[in-house]
Amino acid sequence: MLRLVPVLLTRNLPISLDDMFQYDALARSIVAGHGYRWYPEQDLALIQRYITIKTPTDYDPRGIPTSFRAPGYPAFLALVYAIGGTGRHRFFVARLAQAFLGAALVPLCWVLARQIGFREPVARWTAIIISAFPLLIIYPLALASENLFGPLLTLALVLVLRTGRRGHARDPILAGLVLGLAALTRSIAAGFVPLAALWVWWISKKKRSGPRNVILLILCFLLVTLPWAVRNTLLHGQLTWIETSLGYNLYIGYHPQSTGTFQYGISLDLLPILDDAERNARGLEACLGFVGSDPWRVPYLMVRKAGHLWGLDSRALIYFYANGKLGHWPAWLMGLALLLICGPLVVLAPAAAGGLVCGRMCERKALIKWLLVYYTGMHMLIMAEPRFHVPLVPIVTVLATYFFVERPCQWSRPWQQRLFSLLIILLLANWALELTQGWNTLVALFGPEGHRLYLPY
Repeated sequence: MLRLVPVLLTRNLPISLDDMFQYDALARSIVAGHGYRWYPEQDLALIQRYITIKTPTDYDPRGIPTSFRAPGYPAFLALVYAIGGTGRHRFFVARLAQAFLGAALVPLCWVLARQIGFREPVARWTAIIISAFPLLIIYPLALASENLFGPLLTLALVLVLRTGRRGHARDPILAGLVLGLAALTRSIAAGFVPLAALWVWWISKKKRSGPRNVILLILCFLLVTLPWAVRNTLLHGQLTWIETSLGYNLYIGYHPQSTGTFQYGISLDLLPILDDAERNARGLEACLGFVGSDPWRVPYLMVRKAGHLWGLDSRALIYFYANGKLGHWPAWLMGLALLLICGPLVVLAPAAAGGLVCGRMCERKALIKWLLVYYTGMHMLIMAEPRFHVPLVPIVTVLATYFFVERPCQWSRPWQQRLFSLLIILLLANWALELTQGWNTLVALFGPEGHRLYLPY
């Protein structure tokens, strides 16, 4: 399998970035039987090289119980560590597991295309594209929640679509359970549950099974997520949902020096606060202050966040190369790498826009539209960066393949063609702005010292 190649070639590759260290620490804590804790004593000295953290007087050497991160991905890593061990080869074993998990997207995308109602050639070409998608091939190298969230979200869509098509009770049960697991991995999935339930009711309103399916879907979702919400509520002594990162993300998303995306300096402001509830409250309070002092800036930030969400996938590659982690590359190799990482989105996203708005607006395609609008809208309200669109790559690929194979523009109405043209203009303008703003960095990156720019993430 293609996904195994980069994993085998980077057998001893260490991890980088705060997210990866935090996920690893949480997983090790679970395997050690210490519960869901981070900042253990053995990791604290390393962290304090970069962040000044004052430990509380009652500090537990095992670490601090946390609710900042959703537990799904650390639990997945903990399962891998429990099988493969927590020694120095644990990252390699985790990447192997993620490679197989990512490979599951290939048959899942075939099924998704068929469940939407697309013909077999669309499903077949979707699976082929996903199997060779460069970004998805290398993504298992990162200890990132997208490796789990993407397959879960795709599987959840398949099950919701099956719920609307068939009358079996097991379909909404499985859909609710998988949506719950997806929400425990990235809590943004929780907001899609009411939309999925509404869609199931809408498409099944003429069937007796409609209300039953809605109830089963919601109950099974709550069955998976409520226990963790109860745990977090007891931990903080106040009503708490799956994670407490909203205030932190809003702080970054609305800070006066922010453009709505993750920025290194701003991201450190609240991290020294070890109490998750306090950090969340401080972030929410600061966000309200930012908005109140300059409310006219909010529409600008929302537009910028949409642009960041659907931006080019070059950030990680630029960071790792510019900080010397990949050695020195000739200019042609760097150009090829950027083309392979960014090129597929440039081709597929405009085509996916056509596949979404052109042709017949069937009920099953409406569910996909609801998800894309919801997902984009939520990130416009909070904070966004390009890696957040990675879980949507299977959906984008399905819609793009449908556009290329079926050519729905041929029987589209004028308003659909105008909307399609507008979406293409917005995408191209967004990428042109991104390239213009980062042009000096790109020029330096291709220079002889491009691997020694030492850029922040």
